[in-house]
Amino acid sequence: MTGNVLTTLRPAALPGWNTIRGRMAIVLAVPTCLLLTLIGIGAADRVTDYSAARATETHVGVLLRVQGLVREVQRERGLTSGLLGGATAYRDELREQRGRTDRAREKLRAALADDGGALPDAAADALDAARRPLAALTTVRASVDAGTAARTDTLNAYTKAVTALIDAESAGAPGGDRRTAQGVQALQALARATEAVALERGSLNGVFAAGRFRSGEYLAFTEVRATRVAALTQFRQLASPEQESALDAAFASAAARRVSGYEKQAERGADGSALSVAPARWWTDMTALVDDLHDVQKQVGDEVRDRATRTGAAATRELLGFLALGALILAVATALAVFSARSITRPLGALADEADAVAGTRLPDAVRRTQHADPDTPPPAAPAPPELTGGAREITRLAAALRNVENTAVGLAAEQAVLRRNSTESLASLGRRNQTLLNRQLGLITTLESQELDPDALAELFELDHLATRMRRNAESLLVLAGEESPARSWKGTIAVTDVVRSAVAEVEQYQRVVAAGVEQCGVRGHCVAELSHLLAELVENALMFSPPTQPVEIHGWRDGAEYCLAVVDRGFGMTPERMAAANAVLSGRGDTLLTAPTRFLGHHVVGALAARLGAHAELRPTQGTGVTAYVALPAALLQQPTSSTATVGG
Repeated sequence: MTGNVLTTLRPAALPGWNTIRGRMAIVLAVPTCLLLTLIGIGAADRVTDYSAARATETHVGVLLRVQGLVREVQRERGLTSGLLGGATAYRDELREQRGRTDRAREKLRAALADDGGALPDAAADALDAARRPLAALTTVRASVDAGTAARTDTLNAYTKAVTALIDAESAGAPGGDRRTAQGVQALQALARATEAVALERGSLNGVFAAGRFRSGEYLAFTEVRATRVAALTQFRQLASPEQESALDAAFASAAARRVSGYEKQAERGADGSALSVAPARWWTDMTALVDDLHDVQKQVGDEVRDRATRTGAAATRELLGFLALGALILAVATALAVFSARSITRPLGALADEADAVAGTRLPDAVRRTQHADPDTPPPAAPAPPELTGGAREITRLAAALRNVENTAVGLAAEQAVLRRNSTESLASLGRRNQTLLNRQLGLITTLESQELDPDALAELFELDHLATRMRRNAESLLVLAGEESPARSWKGTIAVTDVVRSAVAEVEQYQRVVAAGVEQCGVRGHCVAELSHLLAELVENALMFSPPTQPVEIHGWRDGAEYCLAVVDRGFGMTPERMAAANAVLSGRGDTLLTAPTRFLGHHVVGALAARLGAHAELRPTQGTGVTAYVALPAALLQQPTSSTATVGG
C-alpha cells in the first residue's frame, strides 16, 4: 500500500524527480530565489533605518544629558568671573553652584554607564577626552578660593571644559533620514550659540564687576558675539519654522531686551572707560536668556528624538511586512517540501528501521549462532530483509549496499568465530600435550633424583626439576587462557597455607628472593590447592619480574573474618593509576584475552580466570612507598581450620 501511495504522489513528468538531488533542487529553487530577492530589496534598508533611528535616539538622549552639565558649568563660570572681578556677593552662590555642577557630572557619568555602550566609538572617545578638562576644574577652584587665580585664565579654563563637552556632542553623530540628521545638526548649532551667550554672560559679569574692560577683554567680547551670530545663522538654516519661532520668542523676552541694552553700554566701553552696569542685574537677565535658550535646546532635542522614534517605528512596521511576506513564501515552500519529502522520508524511514534491525538484532544473532554452532553443521540462513518499494534510485542502491554489508559482516564474523575456535582448540591441545610430556618428565626426574648419590649431579637434577615445574605451570596457563580445565592435581583433606605458598614459590625462577613473612596458619581444601598455587605463582612471578633483582618479594597471609587474605608485596617500579585500573579490570575477569592482552601481562588474565574459578577476589594496590601489592581474598568455602594432621603439597 505504501508503494501505491508513493506512486500516486510522485509527479513523474518533472525532470530529475527520480533522484534525491533533483527533488531537493525543485523544492529549494523557488523559495530561495524569492527570499533572496526579498532580502536584497527591502529588509536590509529597513534594518539600516531602524538601527540609525535607535542610534539617533540614544545620541540625542546623551546629548541632552551633556547639555545639563554644560549648563551648570556655564553658570559656575559666570559666577567665578564675577567673583574674580570684585563682586564678593557671588561667593555663597558660587559655593552652591559648584555642588550643582558636581551632581550634574555624577548624573552624566551614571547615564553614560547605562547608555554609553550604544554610542559610536567617536562619541565615546570624545566624552572620555572631555573628562580631563573637567577634572582640571578642581585645581582652578582651589586657586580661586586661594585668591591667586587670574580672571582671564580662569575663564579660559572653564571655556575649555565647556567646549570639550560640546565637541563631544558633535562627535559620532548618527545618520538616518535627512530630516533627522538635519535636526541633530540644528541642535548642535544651537548648543554652540547657547555657549556663546553663556560665555558672554560670564565674561561681561567680570567686566561689569570690575567696572571696565581690561586689556584684550573687549576683543574677546566681540569674538564671542560673532560666534553667537554665526551659530544662530546656521541654526535658522537648519531649524523648522516651529523651532525658529521658539528661538525668536527667547530673544523677544523682556530679559533679552534688557540684555541688549547692557550690551550696547558695554560697546561704549571699548576705550576702557568706566561702565556703570550692576553685575547682579546683568547676571539675572542674562541667566534668564541662557535658560530660555536651554529650553529651546530641549524642545529641539525632544523633536529630534520623537522624529527618530517615529522613523524607527515605521522601519519596524515595514520590516514586519517583509517578514510576513517571507513567511508566506516559506509556507509555500514548506508545502512543496512536504509534498516532495513524503516520497523520500518514507523509504528512508524503512531503510533506517532495517539498519537498526541489522545492527541491533540480525547481525548479533547471526554472529552468536556462528560462534556457538557445531563446526560440522552449517548455520541456518538468516531471514531475508523486506524489500523497499517506491523509493528513489539512490535509496534502493543504499538498501542493497546495506544488505551487502550485512552479508559481508556475517561472513567475516563466521570466519573469525571459526578462527578463534580453531586457535583456542589448538592452544588447548598444545597445552595438554605439553602438560602430559612435562608430567612424564617430572616423574622421570624424580626417579633419577632418588637413584642419584653424587651431590653435584643431584643439584643439577634438582635444577632440572625446578625448570620442568615452571614449564608445567606455563602449560597449565595455556590451558587456563584457552578456557580448558587442566587435569586435576588434587589432594584429599586440607593443606596448610604455608605449604601452598611453598608450592607456588617452587614454580618461579628466582625463588631465592621470595620471603614468606607473617603467614598465619590456615587450612585450604585440597581440591583447590593446585589452582591456588598456580594463581600465587603467577602473582609472585610478576612481582619478581617488575622489581629490582636486589629487592625481595614478600608474601603475607592473615584471616579477615570468614575469609583468608594473601598479599604478594614488591618494592619495584610500580604502576600508573591508568595501568593499575586496567590490570584490576583483567583480574576481575573482564576483557577478552585474545583481543586485549599484551604478552607481558598474560599472567593477569591467568590470575583472573583462576580467581573466577575459585570464587576468590584478586586486586592490585600501590605498596606504601614504591611497588605494587597483589591481594587475594579466599572465600570461606575454600577454607578449613588446620588440624594436627595435614597433607603436604608435593611437586
